Amino acid sequence: MRAQHFHGAVDSAGQPLAFTVDNGRFSHFGAPPPGSPPMDATDLTGYTVLPALVDGHIHLDKSFVGDRWHPHQPVASLRERLAQEKDALATAAPMADRAEALIRQIVGWGTSAVRCHIDMDATTGLRNLHAVQDAHARCADLLDIQYVAFPQAGVMSCAGTAQVLQQALESGVQVIGGIDPDLLDGDAQGQLDLLFDLAQRHGARIDIHLHEPGEQGLRQLQRICERTAAGGLQGRVAVSHAYALGEVPLARALQVGEQLARADVAIMTNAPGDHPFPPVAALHALGVRLFAGNDNIRDSWWPYGNGDLLQRAMLIGYRSGFNTDAELQLALDMVTTHAAAVLGLQDHGLGEGKPATFFAVRADNAAAAVAGTPAARLSMRQGRWVVPPPA
Repeated sequence: MRAQHFHGAVDSAGQPLAFTVDNGRFSHFGAPPPGSPPMDATDLTGYTVLPALVDGHIHLDKSFVGDRWHPHQPVASLRERLAQEKDALATAAPMADRAEALIRQIVGWGTSAVRCHIDMDATTGLRNLHAVQDAHARCADLLDIQYVAFPQAGVMSCAGTAQVLQQALESGVQVIGGIDPDLLDGDAQGQLDLLFDLAQRHGARIDIHLHEPGEQGLRQLQRICERTAAGGLQGRVAVSHAYALGEVPLARALQVGEQLARADVAIMTNAPGDHPFPPVAALHALGVRLFAGNDNIRDSWWPYGNGDLLQRAMLIGYRSGFNTDAELQLALDMVTTHAAAVLGLQDHGLGEGKPATFFAVRADNAAAAVAGTPAARLSMRQGRWVVPPPA
């Protein structure tokens, strides 16, 4: 493959940028060299080049993207929601078709990798996993997927789920999920014993949905930190949502934040519209790893979302009161480099020798991109255009 030259773009700070892509990797990435650009160089004037987007939390098996509009159905409890969701999915378009439609949609925004939570229990078994894998097989060249075995209906309280989670890990799933060990399962010790044992035996990562409120949620976070340190799983455990960190006084949240930083337990937030959420900037200052994802996109849980992670970064910044360029950059990092680090994507990012995987947006710099979320995008994956410049 012949080397490709690019000029006219700017980097995240708005500084002039030129780069060369050779055999799918950057052979040069930085300030433009002296002299005129090569005659065959692609002009990216007006674009800011940024690391590819990484969705740290998505549910490809739940979305109605690619199907007809499904009006939202209010319910009175979590168990009602789970039953309503199963009924809605049973009459929806085939899961593989919907998942593929959403994959192609998010790729169009510049996403190159996702952590996908897949519902599993004794009733569904690995059926949802296989459907999403079938969808991914149709467009595997566009996106990397890290699967999470997610026990949406509970672990200890849902008979047979533990065996299904083990089957998922034996089949190659990379992450073991959990959910509200006390509030939903009523057996925190049992659920955490199982999850950490499975993770250690299979070399898996852990990602636990945690919606438990206030001090109850903080106690759960402390238990997770203790288990992580005791099992030598630092850097391999994440907690998604962790609303409790936003429901208590900041000083109390930061006490637990110090434990999260020491245990290297990451926190995922999507800045949900109807909940307090973790104090992103303050936790980041303590050294806690913060990352983000879209979570649910147009499904039974809520009707919102189009899969654009740059828009998600804007929502995180907006709800966090971020205004400075540095704060807006943090919001962007949560859907690019920080998310990639939590997923363990070693080669993600921009620089000489790295894969030429990036997205570019019409903006003056990274902060302007987050604040304005321009729709005009380009993206490249390992040296091949996914969304090319206009002809």
